[in-house]
Amino acid sequence: MNKTTKFADFLIFSIMILIFILSCSGDLGSGSSLSLTASMDEDANVIFLHRSVGQQVYDGGVQAWIANYNSNHSTSYSITERDYPSGTGYGTDNYPYDYWNIWVNHDNYDPYLSQTNLESLTSEYDVIVWKHCFTASNMIADNGPASVSSSEQTRANYILQYEALRIKMRSYPGTRFIVWTGPAIVESQTDAVTAQRSNAFYDWVTTEWDDWGDNIYVWDFRELEIGSNIYLPVSNAQSSSDSHPNASFASSVAPYLGQRIVDVIEGRGDTGSLTGE
Repeated sequence: MNKTTKFADFLIFSIMILIFILSCSGDLGSGSSLSLTASMDEDANVIFLHRSVGQQVYDGGVQAWIANYNSNHSTSYSITERDYPSGTGYGTDNYPYDYWNIWVNHDNYDPYLSQTNLESLTSEYDVIVWKHCFTASNMIADNGPASVSSSEQTRANYILQYEALRIKMRSYPGTRFIVWTGPAIVESQTDAVTAQRSNAFYDWVTTEWDDWGDNIYVWDFRELEIGSNIYLPVSNAQSSSDSHPNASFASSVAPYLGQRIVDVIEGRGDTGSLTGE
């Protein structure tokens, strides 16, 4: 074998090794993560699934912020919002169990009790933002073996449901997901143990559940709401007995949600601020 032949064989072998490494480096079970650092199309469309808390933040100026960003950056991102679940047929609960029940447990139904499944949502939207109501923070103590199919609001059940949802969302690598950390509750409507239990779950979401390199990102709304507190400060709430955000707080954080959405669209989901600040 002459030197030219040896070099050609070595070159072919090196290329094969490089292809193998590149094919494995982004493997998360649902496609390569390499493309997730790239910007999506300049006309990427976003849907925001929510109930009342989300509506107040959205109405605080999210759509206007996106429109202003488009004007300044020659993009044409669009965002729309939807009550989810809509309440028609299914009801209005939007806890971890409910997203699991509709998107994982009944994903072969479209719709399931009038609720659009994930297959249909991902075929229409590039980015899906979703959240829970503040009542999801009413977590009770774990009371026996955890079950992914249980609607009991325990931290252990939530963890199993979030893990199943992560697998499901990763099966749609062409779509990027933004998950809010759950809204907090004012002191008069909860207690210290429950508040700390809820905080511990959302700490787990941001520090353990939210992996780098996949198509799932977090917007840390809870951090914006409470900072180092364990309760929702009354200054950010409708009242001392109503845990919905007030208009002033909602309008102050709406730009941060807009920024977080743009960061995810433009490939900065893993490097940008979780709060959008």
